[in-house]
Amino acid sequence: MKKQFRVKDTREFAEIMNYKRFYSSPSFVIYVKPRKEEYARVGISAGKKLGKAVIRNKVKRQVRMMVQDIYSFEENFDTIILVRVKYHEENFANNKKLLERLVKKVKI
Repeated sequence: MKKQFRVKDTREFAEIMNYKRFYSSPSFVIYVKPRKEEYARVGISAGKKLGKAVIRNKVKRQVRMMVQDIYSFEENFDTIILVRVKYHEENFANNKKLLERLVKKVKI
């Protein structure tokens, strides 16, 4: 996922999350807000309950790869993906399916 497609600023994270439109599954919570720029952007957040920094970074890398496969970045919304603790209970393929279902819900 290219850096131009990422939400990195704390204020932007807060702005999207305060829009209060979200969808959830056991492994993820997705917050969405209509986009401002000509392409969609995605932010990923993994809390400290997931584990130490090495594990959180690994999870974020995995989610980034899922997003790269699922998103075309022509969607009409910016997204924040919160990773839940239940992420560790499923394997990569199942988590990817869960994320795909959530993105399809958002598109409807």
